[in-house]
Amino acid sequence: MVDNFDAICSKLKEEKYKITPQREIIINILLDNLNKHLSAEEIYDIAKGINPDLGMTTIYRTLDLLVELGVLQKLEFGDGRTRYELQDEDMHHHHHLICLKCGKVEEFEMDLLEALEQKILEKKGFEVMDHKLKFYGTCSECR
Repeated sequence: MVDNFDAICSKLKEEKYKITPQREIIINILLDNLNKHLSAEEIYDIAKGINPDLGMTTIYRTLDLLVELGVLQKLEFGDGRTRYELQDEDMHHHHHLICLKCGKVEEFEMDLLEALEQKILEKKGFEVMDHKLKFYGTCSECR
């Protein structure tokens, strides 16, 4: 996982991008909220407390850049808001539980589909490189 400040900055520098104070703030917000799946608006709300001059356009541009560089992944959970998480190199085993009542998103790392993927390979000759699995339901707090 690209989960530390230096690794993310190295990736930006490799691609000839500057580490601006605004980008530093956004990267640190993402690192401080690793399991929260923040939206651009939530990042903006946090960033305003750090630097009131940081605008929404800068947030969106930085998030788009980090997605383009493979540092972030965009996530859609059916609530109309794009959310972001740091890219996990082991994304193949990364899934989400989404509460339909409160919107809470929890991660779990159990690959339930390895046997199915193997059968797909054997029967169809198709090698699965990745999959995304989302379970929608009701969390323990909302039941």
